[in-house]
Amino acid sequence: MKPSWLPLSIAALAGFALWSVVSLSMGGGEPWDAERYWTLACPAALALSLALGLAFPIRAWCWGAMVMLAQVPVVIAVSGVGPLLAAGVVYAALLAVPAMLASALGGWCRRRWLRHTHRSPRARR
Repeated sequence: MKPSWLPLSIAALAGFALWSVVSLSMGGGEPWDAERYWTLACPAALALSLALGLAFPIRAWCWGAMVMLAQVPVVIAVSGVGPLLAAGVVYAALLAVPAMLASALGGWCRRRWLRHTHRSPRARR
């Protein structure tokens, strides 16, 4: 079994980069306060999660969770640690569920495709 630290690191860095761009695009606010959070940022996070699941199909559900939870360090960098941080962590965890489903779907599709392409020609008949 391949170590999962590489895809986990890639998911964390990609998620952090995405949420940092979202935060910077609004002048340094918390990502979930962005004007286009639901129409642009979250769909981008779901697409990123799906792509990570396709790229790393083993334990794929983890990558979506990491993408969404990467909002928390961005919030800490922007706003610091405050009394609402716990609510932000819960919020990010709830938002991680659809991203986990997207990355799991990507992993499932990739594993299915790999099984299909690795069958012998005789078995395909």
